[in-house]
Amino acid sequence: MVGTGGPVPTFSPWDYVVFAATILGAASIGLFQAIRGRKENNSAEFLLGGRQMTAVPVAMSLTASFMSGITVIGTPSEAYRFGLAFWLFGFSYAIMSAITAELFVPIFYRLGITSAYEYLERRFNRITRLTGTSMYIVQTALYTGLVIYAPALALNQITGLDLWGVLVATGAVCIIYCTLGGLKAVIWTDVLQMVIMLAGFVAVIARGAVVQGGLSTIWDDAAKGGRLVAFDFDPDPLKRHTFWNIVIGGSIMWVSIYSINQSQVQRYISCKTLGQAKLALYINMVGLWTTVSLAMFSGLTMYSIYKNCDPLSNGDIGTSDQLLPYLVMDILSVYPGIPGLFVAAAYSGTLSTVSSSINALVAVTVEDFIFPVYKDFTQKQVTWMNMGLSEHPGVFFGGVCIGMAGVASAMGSVLQAALSIFGMIGGPLLGLYLLGMFFHTANSTGGLGGLITGLVLTLWVGIGAQLYPPTADKTLPLPLTTVGCNKTVDLNSTTAAPWTSPANLTPESVSRPPLADSWYSLSYVYFSLFGMLITLVSGLLLSIITGGCKQAKMNSDLFVRRSDLICFSGCNNSKASDEIEKVATDVHMGVDNKAFMEMDVQKEYATKL
Repeated sequence: MVGTGGPVPTFSPWDYVVFAATILGAASIGLFQAIRGRKENNSAEFLLGGRQMTAVPVAMSLTASFMSGITVIGTPSEAYRFGLAFWLFGFSYAIMSAITAELFVPIFYRLGITSAYEYLERRFNRITRLTGTSMYIVQTALYTGLVIYAPALALNQITGLDLWGVLVATGAVCIIYCTLGGLKAVIWTDVLQMVIMLAGFVAVIARGAVVQGGLSTIWDDAAKGGRLVAFDFDPDPLKRHTFWNIVIGGSIMWVSIYSINQSQVQRYISCKTLGQAKLALYINMVGLWTTVSLAMFSGLTMYSIYKNCDPLSNGDIGTSDQLLPYLVMDILSVYPGIPGLFVAAAYSGTLSTVSSSINALVAVTVEDFIFPVYKDFTQKQVTWMNMGLSEHPGVFFGGVCIGMAGVASAMGSVLQAALSIFGMIGGPLLGLYLLGMFFHTANSTGGLGGLITGLVLTLWVGIGAQLYPPTADKTLPLPLTTVGCNKTVDLNSTTAAPWTSPANLTPESVSRPPLADSWYSLSYVYFSLFGMLITLVSGLLLSIITGGCKQAKMNSDLFVRRSDLICFSGCNNSKASDEIEKVATDVHMGVDNKAFMEMDVQKEYATKL
């Protein structure tokens, strides 16, 4: 009987067919894009889609990149255990979209960059750029490890497939279509995978409504269980989720993800006009709202079904991230092929994010480490190098990411762990960009010193929080019960968590230092804000102490302008914009960046603005 605990069915042959068809479909897009673009085989085409992408596919790709398997697996579990507070991130998505579109996109677009970290060298120096790039590579490896681990848990739970076999297969598929098709393959595959993810949520909600007797029953059960309480205006920064830390801290966290993360920057600068790039971000905002809303309601559906028999407490699963896969097999196994669609949804999210990471890592490797040292490559050599980097270092980075999956399992909930990683590393990096974009007095010494200071302090609090998790009076998990379960079962090899870690232990089961209930209990949502503020303040102070910026004149393109905030529809038809786009393309065909910054077209562009 549904919702009463115990073993659930496993994959049927039709489920395997649906799952395999989805993966083959994704790989075929890479092959199609490779054949279609074989006559346009250059670096700009491979890394930026020839800078000719339009808003809608880019927007769907932006959404799919970070609405990954972590979202499919982790967000419903969040609603099941903690209620609807996570839905407040919808406000953060709106704030993030406006800040990214109106502050960051115009700067990156007019500079004609390929790597987001080019900005750091132009504004500060090369050491700062390489430090920022290295931080991005570490962050991406950790995050991608989490992304690979999430659907591997799902497949391990409902199919019994070997966990490590799934991890290796994921990396192999992504490398194939990234190597073949470049950014266009990644973007158009993301479009397909976004549709599949949403279809997976709809299938869960629709079947849950049938089982429970309607959507109103699900909503009533969630209300009785306290799952609909979202607005908590308590200013306590130690509470896990409140209105203030999600809207303020969450906005900064998502700005760091979309504004300076190479995986996202590479997408919107591939748009053919500035207006299309901005529009892509606003359409992406709607996509984020839709995805998180469906994911949260899937979690409420799960609570309605298991309100009297929690599978985790009953021992049916080994970790909260296996809740949704368990539900899928419990309620959808009567429809052969539908569980395969769900797993394809989780797996598609992973393919999307891993492929994005590989493509972005290729871009920063070429632009930040190779081009500045070796400048005499022919266009053919550049193209083959890009594809080779996707394949060989891609295998290396894939191996690193698979290794990071082991680390990921030691970080508790995949959703919170992923956002914590972005907070710890992305927050200080965002502070460095804001320091350069808004403060003329900031110099390279202050920028690098501020970045290191912010990173060290943020890692201190973030790692401390992983080792000594906050107590229940700060995380506020909602009550669950097993009174309606048929029986309690023992964990087996397909449901037990593969590793044990401090994050899987209760806070009371480990010895806690004095800082554990104060400093280490800071809400993970505030990590980005904390790192950004520390970097800004310390960077400014160090810049002032060391004499400020001593350059007589700096390129005005490096700073935010008032015209950036009002240029939307008009920028599509701007002749100056067209000229700067042409020069930007020339840069990546071999023109030196310093020469580019001195060209008359830049001066003319600045005058017209």
